[in-house]
Parts: sequence; C-alpha cells; structure tokens
Amino acid sequence: MRNVLETAGRQHSAKSAVCYYAGTSRPLACPVKQIIDFVPLLLFFIVYKIEPRMVEVADLNIAIGGIFSATAVLIVSSVIVYAALFVHQRRLEKSQWLTLAACLLFGGLTLALHSEAILKWKAPVLNWLFALAFLASHFIGDKPLIQRLMGHAVRLPAAQWSQLNVAWILFFLVCGSANLFVAFAYPAIWVDFKVFGSLGLTLLFMAGQALYLVRHMQPEPEES
Repeated sequence: MRNVLETAGRQHSAKSAVCYYAGTSRPLACPVKQIIDFVPLLLFFIVYKIEPRMVEVADLNIAIGGIFSATAVLIVSSVIVYAALFVHQRRLEKSQWLTLAACLLFGGLTLALHSEAILKWKAPVLNWLFALAFLASHFIGDKPLIQRLMGHAVRLPAAQWSQLNVAWILFFLVCGSANLFVAFAYPAIWVDFKVFGSLGLTLLFMAGQALYLVRHMQPEPEES
C-alpha cells in the first residue's frame, strides 16, 4: 500500500513539475496555457490554408490567404495574446519574450522583404537558441537550467538533473534541425509540420520526461 501511495505521489509531482515548466504550478491551468500559446500558430495555419483572394473591407482591398497574410496574422495575434498574458500575469516568461521577439523579427522581415524563406528560419533559430541556453547553464551558474526551472517542484539527484538538461538540449537541436530540413526539402508541407509536427514532437518528449521523473524522483522529506 505504501508503494502505491509513493508511486501516486510521484506521478502527481511529475505532472506538477511539467506544468511548472510550462509556466504554472496549477496542473489544471497547464493545458489551458499551452492552448493559449498555440493560438497564434493555429491562426497562422488557418489563414495560410485559405485560397489567396482579395477582400474589400471599408473600401480597402486586403489580401487574405497564403504565406504573407498568414504571417501578418501571426504577428498581430502573437502581440495580442502575449499582451493579454502580460496584463493577466503581470509578467511574461523569458521563453515567451524570446518567442515574441523572434516572431516580430522574422515575421517583420518576411513581410518587408516579401521572402518566405526568412520565416522558415524562425523555428530552427528559436529552437537552437533554447538549446544554447540549456547548454550554457552547464558552464554558467551552479545548476542546470532545467533544475532552476523545475527544482522547487521536484527533487532529483544532481546526475539526473544533468541528464534531463542534456535531453532538453538534444530535443531543441532535433526540433530545430527537423523544422529546417522539412521547410526547405519539403516546402509543400512545411507549414503542416511547423504546426502539428512540432506539437507532436513536444508532446512525445514531455510524456517521456514525465516517465523519467516518475522513475528518478526522490521522495519529499518527511516533516517532523
């Protein structure tokens, strides 16, 4: 019975830790936040799939459909979503600031230079920057970045924190490389992969991380 309770406690702690990495310590809020973060990308996908056409709005002809109008929607919706999150939370996570900055930079250059290739570099560069941040934490500071993010929610031996941090480095490197490869080798499906392929890879990795946490987590010290 004690083993069953310990296992259940570890599973609950793993879920809490995963949700904390996503930016909240409330497990029920975790999927909600992920959905909110996914909204700009989903709107980008929907507009991209619309057959390009001109729509008249208030005596103005506006292009709808295709990569460039989808990019404009991505920029506008990202600003709205993250502004709303900032107002609600009084803060944004560093990863959200970086995501917003990358969206504005690559999206803005895509529209300014009318070049689809620029936007294709957004996901690879963003993923590689995250990988660099996790890698740098092995040499800067006294804890790996993943431990700094999740350390208050779960207890692991130092060796396991390092292994988990390396796993995140590899994950971001693989995601970035996969996005780059599909974007230029299979341009017909790169938007589909950008939206759903990357999401699938992330969900698989998070599930694997949860199993790893359940296996290696140390029990909380008993209160005297």
